[in-house]
Amino acid sequence: QVQLVESGGGLVQAGGSLRLSCAASGGTPSRYAMGWFRQAPGKEREFVAAIGWSGSTNYRESVKGRFTISRDNAKNTVYLQMNSLKPEDTAVYYCAAVNREFSGPNYRTPREYDFWGQGTQVTVSS
Repeated sequence: QVQLVESGGGLVQAGGSLRLSCAASGGTPSRYAMGWFRQAPGKEREFVAAIGWSGSTNYRESVKGRFTISRDNAKNTVYLQMNSLKPEDTAVYYCAAVNREFSGPNYRTPREYDFWGQGTQVTVSS
């Protein structure tokens, strides 16, 4: 069983930056694909970015060039660096893990992920 804890959310003005962290414990999270999702009020949870066990990445179109996902396997931590933030990025951001060793980054739907964190709020003011 993998436990995930997100941190780093907050309130930022449009154009600003935040870095989210996701600390994993239990199992072998360094071998799993990890992803970030977000959910705004009244909307479905949507894919933001994913990173495979080897470091390959995958992004939703609207965040390409602004967000960067990375991982530090020695610390069992995944990061999401968010730059040039927009009000439409406002949401609760969730970290998730795929329970499949040596998995790549091509998991883009919530049902493909097996473990979830509790979420961290990101609010971007205009």
